[in-house]
Amino acid sequence: MKKLVVMGLAMAMTVSMMNGVCAQPVHAAKGKGLKVALLMSGAANDQGWNQTAYEGAQKACDKYGCELAYTENLEAADISAAFADYASAGYDVVIGHGYEFGDPALEVAETYPATKFICTESDASSDNVASYVMACEQTAYVEGIIAASMTKSDKLGAIGPIQGDSLVKIVNGYEDGAKSVNPDIEVQTAWTNSFVDTQLAQEAAKAMIENGVDVIKHCANACGNGAIAAAVDADIWCQGDSYDQSSLAPENILDSAIYNLDVVIDKAIESVVDDSFEGDVYNLGMADGAVEVLLSDNLTDEVKATAQDAIDKIVSGELEVERDYTLRD
Repeated sequence: MKKLVVMGLAMAMTVSMMNGVCAQPVHAAKGKGLKVALLMSGAANDQGWNQTAYEGAQKACDKYGCELAYTENLEAADISAAFADYASAGYDVVIGHGYEFGDPALEVAETYPATKFICTESDASSDNVASYVMACEQTAYVEGIIAASMTKSDKLGAIGPIQGDSLVKIVNGYEDGAKSVNPDIEVQTAWTNSFVDTQLAQEAAKAMIENGVDVIKHCANACGNGAIAAAVDADIWCQGDSYDQSSLAPENILDSAIYNLDVVIDKAIESVVDDSFEGDVYNLGMADGAVEVLLSDNLTDEVKATAQDAIDKIVSGELEVERDYTLRD
């Protein structure tokens, strides 16, 4: 198992030239010496789901003066061992990024009660396990509105990696948003069974395009970059996920669903630093700054206004987006 320790995350400090005393930020002083590890199923530089978590962890550890290590590209069978390795090495906090880390965290946590285990997109909780769930269905709903407003064929495509709850809720939210604009719109779905194989997403996207789809949304981590490539090749619209993916297809990206993992991980680490940690499941959405939709200039002013109206209503609570984990036909 490859472990990479990120160095250089020492506490920020200001120096008083008058007396030579270093004034340490309060948070950094509290978190000094705290050892944090991040586990990811993909690459830390995937320009998507894993990169936003890695950068979020870096930012939080800088803020609190923690030491950060990470393991990337973990296979499901290796997750429990990775949790145990870090816990046995004395890490105070181990973060598993993705719903697939929930059950292994619960399994290992019993053996290491002094370690705090944090999971994203999971419902796992115990005395020393807490989960943070982002309302990704909110961003997907807005993206569905955008797609339904931009399509000419009334056929949309949604590509995910595996049929897990955190991904199904995105696809369902997307469909619900699209059908709020046009109840008769068609949303074709495909599952690649991979988070990293771009070829699989590209092939799925090509099949959709051949079937008349002219807007494609992915939520497939690095794998989804293949869907974007297919959209560029066919010169149709596409929608990014997790990260600002406009640089991958400047002329084709309509928007990107942004998951602000810095907000999520900051809250998690703060709870340990401030000794307020409680094993529970915490929900964070647009109103908390945890998720947002980045609109591109490829959208018309009218569609931008429509999307922004939906965003404002979600933030205010006027519009409630259903979180549906049901795998639809």
